[in-house]
Amino acid sequence: MAEVDLKQQPPSEPSVWRVLGRRNFWPYFVGNLLSNSGTWFQNIAQIILVYRLTRSPFLVGVVNFSQFAAVIFLAPTAGAAADRLDRRRLIVAMQTCGAILAAALAVITAAGAATAPVVIVIALAIGVTLALTTPALGAVVPGLVDRSDLPAAMALSSVTYNLSRAIGPVAAVFVIAQFNIAVAFAVNSLSFLALIAAILVVRPAPQRIAPGRPRIRDSMRLVRADSGLLVPLIVVGLVSLTSDPMNTLGPAFSTEILDRPDTFTGFLVGAFGTGAVAAALTLTGRVAPSQRALVGTLATTALGMATFVLSSTALVALAGLFVAGYGFLAAVTMSTSLMHLALEDEHRGRVMALWSLSFQGSRPIGSLVDGALASLAGLRVAGLVMVLPSLLGALGLGFLLARRSR
Repeated sequence: MAEVDLKQQPPSEPSVWRVLGRRNFWPYFVGNLLSNSGTWFQNIAQIILVYRLTRSPFLVGVVNFSQFAAVIFLAPTAGAAADRLDRRRLIVAMQTCGAILAAALAVITAAGAATAPVVIVIALAIGVTLALTTPALGAVVPGLVDRSDLPAAMALSSVTYNLSRAIGPVAAVFVIAQFNIAVAFAVNSLSFLALIAAILVVRPAPQRIAPGRPRIRDSMRLVRADSGLLVPLIVVGLVSLTSDPMNTLGPAFSTEILDRPDTFTGFLVGAFGTGAVAAALTLTGRVAPSQRALVGTLATTALGMATFVLSSTALVALAGLFVAGYGFLAAVTMSTSLMHLALEDEHRGRVMALWSLSFQGSRPIGSLVDGALASLAGLRVAGLVMVLPSLLGALGLGFLLARRSR
């Protein structure tokens, strides 16, 4: 299939606000925003807790690895489940399990019994619920809007993740400073209920069940044969790898380089999220999704993260992460829109499983590499190595598109 290009029919600028006002979309938007904000409470609280317990960037990387490792191993199961089972029921069941696990971690932490292994194990269990939820949740969104509104819906869906990245970490460090880490875990437990309520309220278009027994290898063959699907998947994985130092190295970077408390990690992550929200508000309706535009988003992400890694002051670090977040959101939104526009519904769950493998499955690998490099060679070396995926991706994709045009 040729590259999907919307230049002849760009989404109108008001479409974002029109979609947001839809009775069938705004409950999903609000529920997903609150749930994602709770996830950032969890992320910030667990990395600060492990860092305080161990002072080890590597173990911080291990806890990040644990939260997203299940995506790697469960992608085939999650994708098939999203195509064969009722997606709404699957999401509700997984969110309920996540709420119970987060509540258990809150109780354990409040009792003073939390250790690094305990946090890592519960992060792994919560990661299982995340791995099984993500493909189904991604496959539900196209059923909430008309096809013409899909790019705007994808941008808004990404906004829920990145607006929560701007709000959640800052709110989390405030809660940790004013109360304690256990309260932050409890907030995450409650946030799962918001998405459950939203999924019960919306009424997506009838789901087309894949005939026979769905196999992810069929979807993999489909993706390999179609650059309109393969390139966006690769781009999502590259920007996810490049953004990892913000999380894994955040506590150590705050204390050892910026001379700030470890809770400053929340402001670093918040700056990234603010840049992402700015991208959603300024690009949607103005820049049509295309593979050529992805070159610029990769380069922007690499530039922003390099600025952060090389910075010596808080202001420069925050500015660099703002730029990186801008490029990251633009890359993810454009890539996801291109994929959904090229997909039939019976493949949607399995291809979204591959998307979650690229988006979230790259994070555990990046976290381990990042944490290990930081322990062996230093924070700046580790961060600069992680800039390479997006930088090389921008150069490689630009070269391929130039050859194609010739």
